[in-house]
Amino acid sequence: MLRTLYLLQARKASPIGVAYRRLSTFTESNGIGHIQLDNEKTRNSLSIEMMDSIQQHIISNQQNPAVRCFVLSAKGRVFSAGHNLKELTPDHGSDFHRQVFAKCSELIGVILKAPVPVIVKVDGLAAAAGCQLVASCDMAICSDTSSFSTPGANFGIFCSTPGIAVARAVPRMKASYMLFTGLPISAQEALQSGLVSKVVPADQLDQEVETICNAIKSKSRAVIALGKRFFYEQIAMDVNSAYQRGEQVMAENLATADGQEGIRSFAEKRKPVWKHQ
Repeated sequence: MLRTLYLLQARKASPIGVAYRRLSTFTESNGIGHIQLDNEKTRNSLSIEMMDSIQQHIISNQQNPAVRCFVLSAKGRVFSAGHNLKELTPDHGSDFHRQVFAKCSELIGVILKAPVPVIVKVDGLAAAAGCQLVASCDMAICSDTSSFSTPGANFGIFCSTPGIAVARAVPRMKASYMLFTGLPISAQEALQSGLVSKVVPADQLDQEVETICNAIKSKSRAVIALGKRFFYEQIAMDVNSAYQRGEQVMAENLATADGQEGIRSFAEKRKPVWKHQ
């Protein structure tokens, strides 16, 4: 209902004859689902409409067997400045504010539960909820000129929900530095802290992401889906429970068609032919 209302409002606000354009776009090419934030005017802010747009791109395409991974990027020099502060003004009311944060949590859940990896490509600033989005993806590749911050306290609203993702990606001392000071960290600091997976020069960013996607595409889609699901499942477990569950998952993996093909191809010294089952 809320999404429908926003779409109607967007169409109503558009000049006559001008078609409504979603705030993010989706294209599929060579097994890669490209999702691009496309609202430079608001520094790619994560309005409810923007978050819902990203979420729907993932949900609508994640079961397509041709899609082996998603790459999340943004148009312009700001990946995302975070929530759209115009949606957080007092006149919207607390109920609406809770809907904004609930939609963000919902989007993060969709990313984590997607059966294929979601890789974020950052070339610029990722702030507040934008930083949360980066920290919530399966991998983050950024240019050496990118920066990351959680500056909410500067505006009187502590980055509590962004801090959940950040604190699970980086050590406590770095997370508290970012959250309490609001000061940005560089791409290299983000790499050293574990917030991003790899840093490359801006002119090598696309090639690096393509290399990573090709590595994923060479694997069985079904095995990657199984592995991703268990990876996030075991993080929340104590170590003994994780190993017990992991033993089951490994045995289940070996019983799959692609698990058996992988072992056979290794023994026969040939490339595996995946059925993605």
